[in-house]
Amino acid sequence: MVSSITRTSDIGGNSAVKSDNSHNSVFNSLILPVTPLFGTDGIRGKVGEILSAPLALQVGFWTGVILRTHTQELGPVILGQDSRNSGDMLAMALSAGLAAAGIEVWYLGLCPTPCVAYLTSVTAAIGGVMISASHNPPEDNGIKIFGDDGVKLSKNLQGEIEAGLRGTGNSISSTIVTACGRHYPRPELVKDYTGALKAPLHDIVNFAGMKIVLDVAWGAAVGLAPSIFESMGAEVVCLHSEPDGNKINVNCGSTNLGILQQAVLDNQADIGFAFDGDADRVLAVDNLGRPVNGDYILYLWGCNLQQNKNLPHNLIVSTVMANLGFERAWNQQGGKLIRTAVGDQHVQAEMLRTGGMLGGEQSGHILCRHYGITGDGLLTALHMAALVRSAKVSLSDLVDNSFETYPQILQNVYVKDRDKRAKWQECQTLQEAISHAENAMGDAGRVLVRASGTEPVIRVMVEAEDLEITQHWTQELVSIVQQQLGE
Repeated sequence: MVSSITRTSDIGGNSAVKSDNSHNSVFNSLILPVTPLFGTDGIRGKVGEILSAPLALQVGFWTGVILRTHTQELGPVILGQDSRNSGDMLAMALSAGLAAAGIEVWYLGLCPTPCVAYLTSVTAAIGGVMISASHNPPEDNGIKIFGDDGVKLSKNLQGEIEAGLRGTGNSISSTIVTACGRHYPRPELVKDYTGALKAPLHDIVNFAGMKIVLDVAWGAAVGLAPSIFESMGAEVVCLHSEPDGNKINVNCGSTNLGILQQAVLDNQADIGFAFDGDADRVLAVDNLGRPVNGDYILYLWGCNLQQNKNLPHNLIVSTVMANLGFERAWNQQGGKLIRTAVGDQHVQAEMLRTGGMLGGEQSGHILCRHYGITGDGLLTALHMAALVRSAKVSLSDLVDNSFETYPQILQNVYVKDRDKRAKWQECQTLQEAISHAENAMGDAGRVLVRASGTEPVIRVMVEAEDLEITQHWTQELVSIVQQQLGE
């Protein structure tokens, strides 16, 4: 337990929850889509369409109701947000909804998503909520919900919240609350998170003499990332270093490395790191200006843990997106790779099931259970910089001596209709095309088509030993998705 964190009030127990059918007319009046609200990373969408203040109010209320019914001792809910312009509106609505459920709210303000997860796990909080659309553009936003252990809320509990929203939750759908919660600004708690990030490395490594470029994407890592690296001795060059809701993730951060790559070269830096809007993911750039994605981060960190006999069963958990070159190189090191569906919550669930200590995604969501409980861009960046420092060679040397990726092309196809996206697998023409491509490539390649859980797109990925083959089948499948599912 972090000593500086204390309860600010006692807001009563579960006895404040009652049932009354008249409550339905107040809290179940929204018109919701037929498809599920919760995707691979919470509720996400364009603000003013599905995602609105009335929805956030109800999500806050039902989150509070469901969380309090699954806890023996009532505590607060921790609430944070990234820099999006819509964040304040949604934060106030969520806080009001939680308070209406009799829940005390500790409001952190601007902070990374893993900060909410960490503080939720080490306090008396019964849950946490982060307002962010992660890597999405500024006009989007989202709501991520964590349980009292700091882990993203289970599918079952998400389902209970959604049942409450839709008025289909039997007795839960008619719940009213007689107690009132309170809202308390608690920005001072963020320092406990930054202290926890630095603690494992504080007496082991110092970044003095290292020049590090950070792209904080106008988002949640603003202020925190440069101060942490500077406090550990690094010379820091910071890009997009103010919180700006109009610019978050726009041509910068982990989804666009071009500016960071050039900055690393221009400043003759040792390494660069690019975060997404809520700093739960990070990608690196080596000293030669080359991108270093999550596959390389997992491989290099995995080798380091393996050498120190600190990686049980030599296991890394990743997703179906992990490159075949990475998998085969890790197997050659005596390691084992388990693939899950895309989404860090799937990776985390598999790690917990198998006892795995390292896992993540190609996109930069990296989880190392030795040091954290969720994907954390700042944590990952610190440990990658420490790995480079301790290796006494450049990141480019480490990458060059790791593995070569197979040519992999990922293309997004815009599909506006939510129902078409949800039922894309029912498209017989597309299924036949996928089978044809897989049979043609055999063991030398693979195809992955999926609906995004965070954006209105169908993702088409093709990977093969030969670039021309990869390009050919990508074009074929993208064309069919556009013809069959697009507008």
